[in-house]
Amino acid sequence: MKLIKIVFLSILVAQLTSCVQEDTAKTIRLAHGLDVNHSVHKAMVKMGEDLQELSHGKLKIEIYPNQQLGTEREILELIQLGSLDMTKVSVATLENFAPKTKILGLPYLFESREHAFEVLDGPIGQSLLDNATQFRLKGLGYYDAGFRSFYTEHEPIKTPDDLKGLKVRVMESITAMDMVKSLGGSPTPISWGELYTSLQQGVVDGAENNPPSFYLSRHYEVCPYYSLDEHTFSPDVLIVGTLFWDKLSEQEQGWVDDAVKKSLQHQRVLWAESEAQALEEVKKAGVEISYPDKEPFKELTKGMYKEFEDEPELNKMIQQIKSLAN
Repeated sequence: MKLIKIVFLSILVAQLTSCVQEDTAKTIRLAHGLDVNHSVHKAMVKMGEDLQELSHGKLKIEIYPNQQLGTEREILELIQLGSLDMTKVSVATLENFAPKTKILGLPYLFESREHAFEVLDGPIGQSLLDNATQFRLKGLGYYDAGFRSFYTEHEPIKTPDDLKGLKVRVMESITAMDMVKSLGGSPTPISWGELYTSLQQGVVDGAENNPPSFYLSRHYEVCPYYSLDEHTFSPDVLIVGTLFWDKLSEQEQGWVDDAVKKSLQHQRVLWAESEAQALEEVKKAGVEISYPDKEPFKELTKGMYKEFEDEPELNKMIQQIKSLAN
């Protein structure tokens, strides 16, 4: 059934792009699962504009938002097949394809946004992007996706005890599932597009995400409690398929790199604005925002780091990340 769905999506992509095949410009087919009002989508639109200008019209981007072409996992599979060219993917989803990136999903790995981007924009971040290349996925850079926190339908999460027995939606990520388990909750992987209905119907008791996603998804309509425990800083990764990338000339690759750099910086500015706006808007809608003590959450998730003691390369990377916090 899964293979049939991927084949169907491949055919759909071909149909959607057939109208531009006769164009002399090379078209980058970019799909993602976010709302068009999200800062990442806006930054991608800018990337397309910059790329068209830099390439003098020789390269352009066609964007398919809102999971039009599938979930993040399905889109990555289409990119590996060469049926799509580019996407934004959460690092939590990427860990299923490029395993080393799972360390970025560890709870309380980063002390601050500044700490996170010092790591992500440096050698460690580049090493993790390079690791994906062997899986036909080339990482181009990191968008800001902020800190993720819990939101719930019936009671606020003020201590880890409040998570006991709760079904919490997580992304399809072993790291995310282990985190919720370590805090006493019951992790439940559900597609982002199906989550609103799942919350409404009581399939899950809550979820975890950053403020803009909580707001733009309108999940606050069914979850009036938002507890900013900020357990993980999971960046979004801009990915291009190596099957497409390798067909570009060195000059064309340079144009894409330049447009990407502008897009990443633009998005990070937009993100800060959208995060503040999201918190303000959900407050207006009646959401109770709380700021629980993070120490009990950190204490219960420490065990997740011990699992990496048997993986010297990743353990060393984690220690390097932590040393940069100071």
